Amino acid sequence: MKHGFFGTKIYKVWDSMKQRCLNVNSQAYENYGGRGITICNEWLEFIPFRDWALNNGYKEGLQIDRRDNDGNYSPENCRWVTAKENCRNQRTTKINME
Repeated sequence: MKHGFFGTKIYKVWDSMKQRCLNVNSQAYENYGGRGITICNEWLEFIPFRDWALNNGYKEGLQIDRRDNDGNYSPENCRWVTAKENCRNQRTTKINME
């Protein structure tokens, strides 16, 4: 099905998400699909993902972020954030409590 979004940033976000979670040959697979992070069935197709994104604050320059870093990619667990905000929600981020 042609949707006219191939090659756009939003399409690349969706495709990268799928690669991280589903493609065992992806460099990022170990940290996503390899540790059990999945994508909800609805988002396996681009159009439902695009519709959710456009209705939930997607703008170029923002990144998709999972609220629960151990949770899956789904409407309930995802939001759009800046790169700086996204860096704060990584497993490797340590908060200095001093």
